[in-house]
Amino acid sequence: MWLAPERRGRQGWLVPVFAMLAGVGVATFLVYREEMTAGLIAGGVLLAYGVQLAYRRDERGLAVSESFGRGRRGGAHLRAAAMTGDVLVAGLVAAVVVQALRGADLGPLPYLAGVAALTYLISIVIAADF
Repeated sequence: MWLAPERRGRQGWLVPVFAMLAGVGVATFLVYREEMTAGLIAGGVLLAYGVQLAYRRDERGLAVSESFGRGRRGGAHLRAAAMTGDVLVAGLVAAVVVQALRGADLGPLPYLAGVAALTYLISIVIAADF
């Protein structure tokens, strides 16, 4: 397995590009079914998720406080917290897309996706200061 950055160039782009293309496809399909609002919401959520995945391709964990501990143990706790957030956001994105494709009411799911995106943007701004 090659770990050099020049050897893993395209692999990091596969999932973000797939998410963005899926967003365009879902939005197009729902607009074709005359569900403009659901199409724009589901497409926007998938596009934003693809952008977030693209941004995080080479991101390293940065502890902004000592709440996760220090050293190796702190890094493990930070990765576990990040993975928990990733799984929750992926589940939320999947729920929005499935509900939109079913033609069901999206309910509070778009708002929760917006809160997740806003939280991530705030964490980026805070981490950039450190």
